[in-house]
Amino acid sequence: MAKSKTTEGPLPDFEKLGEFYLGKKYDLPNRQLLEEMVLYDAKDLTTHAMCVGMTGSGKTGLCVSLLEEAAIDGIPAICIDPKGDIGNLLLSFPELAPSDFEPWVEQSDAVRKGMSKPEYAAHTANKWRDGLASWGQGPERIKRYKDAVDVAIYTPGSNAGLPLTVLKNFAAPPREVIDDPDIMRERVAGSASGLLSLMGIDADPLSSREHILLSTILDRRWREGKHLDLPSLIRAIQAPGVEKIGVFDLESFFPSDDRLKFSMTLNNLLASPSFAGWLEGEPLDIQRLMYTSSGQPRLSIISIAHLSDSERMFFVTILLNEMLSWMRSQAGTSSLRALLYMDEIYGYFPPTAKPPSKPPMMMLLKQARAFGLGVVLATQNPVDLDYKGLSNIGTWFLGRLQTQRDKERVLEGLEGAAAQAGSAFNRSSMEQTLAALGSRVFLMNNVHDDGPTVFHSRWAMSFLRGPLSRPQIQELMNDRRAESDSQERSSTSPETLDSSAQSSSEKVGKQLSKQGGQRPIVPSDVEERFWIPSRDAADGARLVYRPALLANLNCHFVRLAADIDEWQERSLLYEPRRGKIGANVWRRSLVLTPGVLELTIAPEPGFEFADVPGALLNDKQYKTWGKEVRDYCYRKMPQTIYESPELDLYSKLGQTELEARIDWRQAVRELRDEKKEKLRVKYASKLKSLDSKIRTARQRLEREKAQYDQAKWSSLLNIGQTVLGAMMGNRVSSRGATAGRSVGRAVQQRTDVSHAGETLEQLSLDRTNLEMELEQEIQDLQSEVSIERLVLEPVSVPCRKGDLQIDYLGIVWVPWEVDQDGIARRLVDLEQNAERR
Repeated sequence: MAKSKTTEGPLPDFEKLGEFYLGKKYDLPNRQLLEEMVLYDAKDLTTHAMCVGMTGSGKTGLCVSLLEEAAIDGIPAICIDPKGDIGNLLLSFPELAPSDFEPWVEQSDAVRKGMSKPEYAAHTANKWRDGLASWGQGPERIKRYKDAVDVAIYTPGSNAGLPLTVLKNFAAPPREVIDDPDIMRERVAGSASGLLSLMGIDADPLSSREHILLSTILDRRWREGKHLDLPSLIRAIQAPGVEKIGVFDLESFFPSDDRLKFSMTLNNLLASPSFAGWLEGEPLDIQRLMYTSSGQPRLSIISIAHLSDSERMFFVTILLNEMLSWMRSQAGTSSLRALLYMDEIYGYFPPTAKPPSKPPMMMLLKQARAFGLGVVLATQNPVDLDYKGLSNIGTWFLGRLQTQRDKERVLEGLEGAAAQAGSAFNRSSMEQTLAALGSRVFLMNNVHDDGPTVFHSRWAMSFLRGPLSRPQIQELMNDRRAESDSQERSSTSPETLDSSAQSSSEKVGKQLSKQGGQRPIVPSDVEERFWIPSRDAADGARLVYRPALLANLNCHFVRLAADIDEWQERSLLYEPRRGKIGANVWRRSLVLTPGVLELTIAPEPGFEFADVPGALLNDKQYKTWGKEVRDYCYRKMPQTIYESPELDLYSKLGQTELEARIDWRQAVRELRDEKKEKLRVKYASKLKSLDSKIRTARQRLEREKAQYDQAKWSSLLNIGQTVLGAMMGNRVSSRGATAGRSVGRAVQQRTDVSHAGETLEQLSLDRTNLEMELEQEIQDLQSEVSIERLVLEPVSVPCRKGDLQIDYLGIVWVPWEVDQDGIARRLVDLEQNAERR
């Protein structure tokens, strides 16, 4: 059944559920635009799309229009933009005022037109208004697009747009990725290859000892659920924590002196001023790139035009691997959930070489369909792409191509896609059509359709002014960047240690400066661990271990109605105040983020030790704390889930209300698609029945017309014979009667023709009304099945007290530094990774 539909007649309302308005059909032989809309079914993008066209073909305009349509339909998208064209999505002006266009038109273009810049801006505004109107679009549609989605430009390694870092940490992937051997292997290899390429090291994953060592470290730490940042990775290179790599011992495989040089190379990269931009900004988080904090879909444009080739490859590889991890954590669906768009894919998906970006891209093309993630790629040079990988793509938008080699590569990809879909492919016909395409005229080959469609792309709502420069991106993102910087400063200010002001840290520093000495003797029945510092101390600072009480727990949460039966780790940390242990220690404890704890059984060199409160050295006290922590976790640390009575669904354990709504947005979309398909099936039989009656009525009309014509000519002939006989003196009584009867039959036949025509007209009207009724019911689904109507009810799920397991209960030594002014700071990121109870 074809999904990319065309609708005959005058241009109707194209705002249909789950359908993208791409343009109108085009009569290629006669070079004529037809009045048939091309509406593309959003679900077809789950089998991915490829847009190919040379410069001037209109490829960018079509891709921008596709992203606009996705935004209107509430589909979030992440767009990798190597040239700067996709940033034009921010240049959408609902008022279409000349003043909106003036900052973005070029002075040189105005001079060539013989106009001033304000005049040229007014000319451009009128051109855009008229162009949109010619395609049935107006300012109200631009406003709908602007209201539907949040658009932002991110610039990794730069502050021009919103800064984005992938180097603050190499976070452990979710359990779904770790448990999948293929994806985990590609994730580790891609991260290692990307980082080494950024360091200027061309490393073969099979023979490079640098690559093998990094991969071993990442794989080991991630499987342990531990996160890494660059400083900890530098330390891990020097002390990997493994004795053998393969069959060789570590020193034989990679001697310590060589590992030191390798870690120094990474350290030099980290210390370089030109590298500072890579460490600034919010960490790469696919969910945050997809949705705002309020749950609004986001169109995140990641501009990498300013980066070097090695930096681009590094970032794209990390991003694609993160997309894989995010994808694997989503529930399966047949509806479109999100888009990943990449402009100018050339160099990242070659036919023979295997850059680090190629394996994750191949994995996405093969597996993303099951999770509702659509991949849209665009290029001017299809000859440089892996056509075997492109055979996984179901929709091809083909514009004017430059060379015969490009056409051959496209035909190979189309033939592979057709074979995979089990559909026929006419190579010679396709080749002739490709040769005749012109500007903004595309051939859409969709495996879900009955055949290819030639269409003219619609006018983009966004002003297509060409690639944005860094200053222009900076101007667009100034307000957003200031807001982001303000939030980051307020959340990461070092002025708060125990949720207090700087004066508190001074007090702690003075306290620690008075303390410090040899490692105290801890009873054998009391366990102790040492927290590995996550950052380096300042020059000249004293290093002090301070004792704290740590409980590592394994909690069992069960709620059968919500299909929840899950174990979760909890870590509670209590730090004594002024060297004393208070009552109700767990009420004043911190709940640590899973994975933030990195513990060892031996202290690091150079540390002094603070005094230990007597209660921490009393082994009997730990039995009391063990009972208290069980009771505290049961009563005070339940998990909150959310219930939607309307959908009869519960959120997952650990999901926020916003995350639950985002998940149910997809469930609502699936329900909407299901109801929409049922409506089509319901009306299909009625339409089929009416079509059959219309054919019968049309045949009857033709038959009645033929009988009327025969009767009319017969009556004329009889009348003529009667008149002629009378002129010749013959008797006319019998002939006159015959002529009268033939006239009567003709009149009767004309009446039958009229009745048959009325019947056909009524049936046609009934069909039109039925189609309108179907469209109205489909439109009614928009309000009937809506995420905004859902009511979420919080439900508390306590951990099972009897099942709670205490994996560790003992002392943990927290590393601190005390600078020359007596100011104390932890050497672990506790403030950002803990929640005070």
